[in-house]
Amino acid sequence: MADGALPTMSLKGKVSEAEWQARVDLAALYRLVALHGWDDMIFTHISARIPGPEHHFLINPYGMFFGEITASSLVKVDLEGNVIDKTPYYINPAGFTIHSAVHAAREDAHYVMHLHSDQGVAVSAHKEGLLPLTQHSLIVLPQLAYHDYEGIALNLEERERIVADLGQKKLLMLRNHGTLSVGATAAECWLGMFFLERACAQQVMALSIGRDNVLLAPEAAQDEVRKQIGMGMGMIGGLAWPGCLRKLDRESPGYAD
Repeated sequence: MADGALPTMSLKGKVSEAEWQARVDLAALYRLVALHGWDDMIFTHISARIPGPEHHFLINPYGMFFGEITASSLVKVDLEGNVIDKTPYYINPAGFTIHSAVHAAREDAHYVMHLHSDQGVAVSAHKEGLLPLTQHSLIVLPQLAYHDYEGIALNLEERERIVADLGQKKLLMLRNHGTLSVGATAAECWLGMFFLERACAQQVMALSIGRDNVLLAPEAAQDEVRKQIGMGMGMIGGLAWPGCLRKLDRESPGYAD
């Protein structure tokens, strides 16, 4: 368990193997976000759908930092954010608004990650959005959609508009707000967000010298990368994921408790 984490009774062997694996993978995502400095204290969320017909989901206990979260501390909820099993923790129902919309609309949205990183928010507030400045951005752009800011995500009616704007893409820039990634696996969700956040950081650094002094990638090169990357990162994510878990084992052990 991470230093300072609240004590949690282990659920290993008390839930199905499929649920336990989803818990471990989701806890790993929280720890990876914390490790990269992309967390926002106790705010923002990552959620996972538990395999099975019940349409149950896992989300972070409200009040725990991302670096403290373990597989057993995650809270099981239904599509409306109601807590399913007895737990000493509670959740922020408003935080599940965006996630529930995507989970309900997309069968492939097994994992949904929403962040408020400094660089992601900065680019989300840039009039031109993400620019084709770097290889990372060219990989991201074919998968990236945009949703205009409507205020703090408390209005349930906004869910339909978020889903419509996301469409069938895997990444979403929430204007003036942050970033979002969808994945059929934790690995795919993570790699999509990794490339998006890196692209945003690179853009902020590049624009520090002024908009007129940056070099946009040629149109032909942009088209070539679109053909090369397609719409998925599942396979590449699967290659990178074991290394991510090994890094957690070294630098943030206890996530799988």
